[in-house]
Amino acid sequence: MTTNFETPECCPRFDPAPWDGKLFEWNNKRFIKDSVTTQFYMPLNFGEVIMRMNEKVARAGAEMPDQLCLSDHTSESNMDLYLAVDKEVDGAENVTLSGKFLSKVYEGNFEKTEEWCQDFEAYAKSQGLEIKKWYMWYTTCPACAEKYGENYVVIISEVE
Repeated sequence: MTTNFETPECCPRFDPAPWDGKLFEWNNKRFIKDSVTTQFYMPLNFGEVIMRMNEKVARAGAEMPDQLCLSDHTSESNMDLYLAVDKEVDGAENVTLSGKFLSKVYEGNFEKTEEWCQDFEAYAKSQGLEIKKWYMWYTTCPACAEKYGENYVVIISEVE
């Protein structure tokens, strides 16, 4: 298999430093929300939903800070997406998140997710924090992960 490195950048290259082992305080951080159909937790229409969300953001003249997109696996057949935006987006479900959020960056194949989650739980505990709500941030699409040779995933959780 060959990779065409001449293709335009789809996903920006991810810098893990600002997100690895960080604690954030969010106060009404803006997101738009949509849902992805999954089968046994595997997304079936992720690309379609992201494109729909991106189109709404573009029509509103909004920006997507850090390209942050949180995935909340609510069941084996659904995943809610929260795309960070800098202002209200017409025609989208606008939501906010507030609280303390812990993040840690992982790199590798998605098959390591269980290992990453166990590590993250231990990390949060070592920081004296209790996880209230889990989110995953898949920082690049599969094609860009292959192009860059890095598949970064950030676990972000609301903590107390």
